[in-house]
Amino acid sequence: MAFLVSPGVNTSEIDLTTSVPAVGTSTGATVGLFRWGPANSVVQVSSESGLVENFFTPDSDTAVSFLSAANFLAYGNDLRVVRALLNNANNALTTGSANVSIPNDEYYFNTYGTSAPNASVSFTARFPGTLGNSLKVSVCANSATANFNAWAYNSLFDGPPGTSTYAKKVTGRSVANDEMHIVVVDEDGRLSGVANTVLERFANLSKASDAKGDSGESIYYKEVLYRNSKYIHWLGHPDATNATTNGNTWGVTVATANARGTGVFYTPGWDATTFSLVNGADGSATASSYTNAIDLLANKEVNDISLLFAGDCGDSAGLSVSDQLVVANKYLAVADARKDCVAFVSPANANVVGAQASADAIVNYRNALTSATSYGVMDSGWKYQYDKYNDAYRYVPLNADVAGLCVRTDLQRDPWFSPAGLNRGQIRNVVRLAFNPTSSERDTLYKGGVNPVVSFPGEGVVLFGDKTLQGRPSAFDRINVRRLFIVLEKAISRAARSSLFEFNDEFTRAQFVALVEPFLRDVQGRRGIYDFRVVCDETNNTPAVVDRNEFIGDIYIKPARSVNFIQLNFVAVRSGVAFDEIVGRF
Repeated sequence: MAFLVSPGVNTSEIDLTTSVPAVGTSTGATVGLFRWGPANSVVQVSSESGLVENFFTPDSDTAVSFLSAANFLAYGNDLRVVRALLNNANNALTTGSANVSIPNDEYYFNTYGTSAPNASVSFTARFPGTLGNSLKVSVCANSATANFNAWAYNSLFDGPPGTSTYAKKVTGRSVANDEMHIVVVDEDGRLSGVANTVLERFANLSKASDAKGDSGESIYYKEVLYRNSKYIHWLGHPDATNATTNGNTWGVTVATANARGTGVFYTPGWDATTFSLVNGADGSATASSYTNAIDLLANKEVNDISLLFAGDCGDSAGLSVSDQLVVANKYLAVADARKDCVAFVSPANANVVGAQASADAIVNYRNALTSATSYGVMDSGWKYQYDKYNDAYRYVPLNADVAGLCVRTDLQRDPWFSPAGLNRGQIRNVVRLAFNPTSSERDTLYKGGVNPVVSFPGEGVVLFGDKTLQGRPSAFDRINVRRLFIVLEKAISRAARSSLFEFNDEFTRAQFVALVEPFLRDVQGRRGIYDFRVVCDETNNTPAVVDRNEFIGDIYIKPARSVNFIQLNFVAVRSGVAFDEIVGRF
């Protein structure tokens, strides 16, 4: 406590109620191809409708990525999605004379927050891709009634743009005509389904950079579009230079406009003008398109995720099998480096669809993976499912479903239960399996570290294995044990942060033990572990450890094991023999 100089009472509180926190175990993450939405940016999605809202409906090129994400969301409601930015992907512009690639809002803000890249370009689609070519932007920037009446979209507004209240308050010379109306239209109907549908309208925006509305928010048209438009960004002002104004008045402050000429915000060419956006491009995929996006999921302090699933690893984008292996290995490497999540991969489409499908081909693909890690899981195939967005049937890899089964297991039981089997391993949305392994093929797969997915008549499609990609026999070659330790390590390590900067003495050590043991008893009571022991005393916190400013807690765990093999012995006994005489002898 504080040392008092004169007599008095000092009051303080000491909080010893710290407990082991609950940690997330069901958050998924993936990288894929999408037609629209931010690229190279992590977006949280909670439902299939949210997937559509952020990344739009799929076409044939993006359907597998979309359906993989949707399949995971059929089991859970927390998914982080990264849209891969493909090479030479461009945003649609109001002129075809330039190429601009703005992957996401953060990039736009950092790159164009204070300046325009090209003054000849006024607006751009908010995200890269050909879908932006469906947009057009119409502007009315002249207060003259005749101009407004001639504008095709005048019926959407109460009247022509004029002078904002903010501009009218400037002292000295009058400032005029800073307002403008903007309309965003789906010219080709690719976004809305109906050509020339009005998607957005913005009334009484200002050309003045410091203009404010009645509630104090910015009404500067560049800022309003950045905050509120789902479809476009500003890229540059029109050439509004006029000899009488001593320069361009667009984008200056009201005070600056007031000091120039008449103080009028001129509108050359923008009295009532419509721009069709062009030059948007989807780009072409390479392995680096995916690996660069996967890197965004590598920082566990920024993205708290538990289940990484690989989708098709670029198969639908035309990547070769060798490039698909590069992508799959990247997922496994990220999970292995983070050590707080599990990565789920599937074999290549060519291994399971068509005449080349075989258990040996699947195992060969698994052996080509460079990472033999307990933080990785591989299933045996792809499923055939209906794509309602394109009225078509498609093959989709099963890794998103296997990750989803872990979510279902979390919700029904706990992360340390196996997600496989008839109780928790039922896979949804399956018309048929591309490859349905027989008993002997399942033996080949399981010995190779691949978890078979099997269609049993009358029992559905089931995950029938729970191995990790651990290269050697150990407790960590099973999914439930790996996920058990992820939960324990994540939760206890977070709780241990409360011991940082405390003294390494008996009190702090006893407090740590008292923190951890109740948590482990709870896990034991929920069948996650058979037994445990926590050691944190002078035996492992020796004087040398204390002098290095270190603190050691040793936690010994006997993990619960899932049943993988059942032996049933049926013994025929003569009627005159007592059971006690033979039980246990076979």
